[in-house]
Amino acid sequence: MEQSEPIKGWLTTDQAAALTGYDPAYIRALAKRGKVSGFKVGRDWLVSRADVLAYRRRMDDLGPQKHNPWRGRR
Repeated sequence: MEQSEPIKGWLTTDQAAALTGYDPAYIRALAKRGKVSGFKVGRDWLVSRADVLAYRRRMDDLGPQKHNPWRGRR
């Protein structure tokens, strides 16, 4: 049985991982580093569905450049 979103617009890291293909630990790391909006509820993290999808789109758009440490620097 699929779990519904705990709070509208927010996902657990497991739900975000299933949606994006990323590992739940990576989703937590993104939230901890402020790359996506998120907060802890007890020992679990909730992350913004919109932010996770936007991050995934940015990484897809960058393609191999996402691994270039000099991208965007002048």
